[in-house]
Amino acid sequence: MICSLSNLSQNDLKEINQLETEIKNPLLAFSCHDVKSAILTDDALAKVESLEKKLGISLLAVNS
Repeated sequence: MICSLSNLSQNDLKEINQLETEIKNPLLAFSCHDVKSAILTDDALAKVESLEKKLGISLLAVNS
């Protein structure tokens, strides 16, 4: 399973903002998806890790 920040409607954002005000804490909204990780060769994994380091991000190879 992998999660990322949610793409919310204006109404969703309004409700979340109201709750943030009420509880006096910011909230982050995540959406999760079932994915199966791909098994990579050592060479492919090294290329993925190199690009991750270069871009400062995390990448996940998945089965399509």
